[in-house]
Amino acid sequence: MSVELSGLRLPLAHFTLEVDATLAAPMTAIFGASGSGKTSLLEVIAGLRRPVAGRVIVDGEVLTDAAARQFVRPERRAIGYVPQDGALFPHLSVRANLLFGTKPGAARPPGLTYDHVTEVLEIAPLAGRAPATLSAGERQRVALGRALLAAPRLLLLDEPLASLDLPLRERLLPYLLRVRDEFALPMLYVTHSPDEVVALCSEVLVLERGRATRKGLTSDLFALSSSPHYVLRQPGA
Repeated sequence: MSVELSGLRLPLAHFTLEVDATLAAPMTAIFGASGSGKTSLLEVIAGLRRPVAGRVIVDGEVLTDAAARQFVRPERRAIGYVPQDGALFPHLSVRANLLFGTKPGAARPPGLTYDHVTEVLEIAPLAGRAPATLSAGERQRVALGRALLAAPRLLLLDEPLASLDLPLRERLLPYLLRVRDEFALPMLYVTHSPDEVVALCSEVLVLERGRATRKGLTSDLFALSSSPHYVLRQPGA
């Protein structure tokens, strides 16, 4: 699958988001500092924002074309979106949250069943609980499970580990790896953590103040620093 972002322009508070790139890796990182426009880019792809110019094309289907005034509504894009806070419905149980986006009788890819998804994410025992009783890590796993059970063709993850402390991030990272490897679902992963990029993604799009400044293989753009962490290579390094 490919995600083509052609001539996108979206004015934001302090700069204009401008992206022209094609993303085709199984898991691509949208990388940049806080406030660089990463979430806004995901919202454009998901259909939650309309750019003033440009096109969004997913797997050959035009979802947004500003010039032609063509716009596919978010619920018709078959794109799963997991925001940073998970955004679970507080009045529904975990099971009801998980099943919220499913369509009874609809064809489903192999493996994207309630039993299998809850097994992979280890959330089956949480089914009867309310979101308010969950830990931060449990809420993120339930939000991820809900997105998967909607059987999307593309999954957007907006800094799913950013609000967690380091020990919890380290415990949740294996779940993201399992989702990547188990379901073979194309994903765009927003983060400002080089270590998460290296652990999960094979391709990187770098945003700086709304502009896509670099795109390439993770192995080409990141290097191990003197500390046990990765850093973005400087251009030409």
